[in-house]
Amino acid sequence: MAPAKIASKGAAKAPVKIDVKQFNFYYGDFQALKDVTLSIHERMITALIGPSGCGKTTFLRSINRMNDSIKGVHTSGEILIDGRNIGDSTVDVVDLRQRVGMVFQRPNPFPQSIFDNVAFGPRVLGMATSPADLAERVKASLIEVGLWDEVKNALAGPAQALNPGQQQRLCIARAVATRPEIILMDEPCSALDPVATLKVEELMEKLAKDYTILVVTHNMQQAARVSQWTGFFWLGELVEYKPTSDLFTRPEAQLTEDYITGRRG
Repeated sequence: MAPAKIASKGAAKAPVKIDVKQFNFYYGDFQALKDVTLSIHERMITALIGPSGCGKTTFLRSINRMNDSIKGVHTSGEILIDGRNIGDSTVDVVDLRQRVGMVFQRPNPFPQSIFDNVAFGPRVLGMATSPADLAERVKASLIEVGLWDEVKNALAGPAQALNPGQQQRLCIARAVATRPEIILMDEPCSALDPVATLKVEELMEKLAKDYTILVVTHNMQQAARVSQWTGFFWLGELVEYKPTSDLFTRPEAQLTEDYITGRRG
């Protein structure tokens, strides 16, 4: 039973931003991802669905090498961004993570002011030429996520005083403040109420005009609403990957159909 609204218009027209070729990921002897191959299109929203523990978040974190710090992990295959393998020893991981921003499952504002949260990345990376330039970057980022009017008179106030929906949009503002090319979102709405979820979904659709967005979600209706491409993971394998409208209405794999109709998972 496919969700009513499925947003895949123009899904096949965008160039490829991330090209994944036979990517395998291991935690020690345990293989978490098995020969994952897919092409993620530029300035579109790609959703990853599947049950807990199927490898979605591991895959997401591999795209900016956040798994590097975990003892015993190793990989094979390739993840290419704009044609360059991010696993190459010459890749600057700091630069990679500036290009590939991350938004986590639960809002995680720093225990600092609203202003300092958004200013953190530009400060660390030396992107601002002056205090006025930094202030303008912060303002632009808050405007971009639709939060400026709500917080412009409280920029010096604690970020953790915001409600959860505002905190998550603040975290997205913090991510876009460094002007990444790709934004990874790991269950960004799982801790939010329906109103806040709607605001984040609307924001994702707006941001996709300028950024390539990859979102992990357990909410199949959300995947259907916001994404142009969807990948279905099961036990570390990418079972099916295609334009969202096709995956939800004409799945090729029986396992995909069983999952989206609730018979499996």
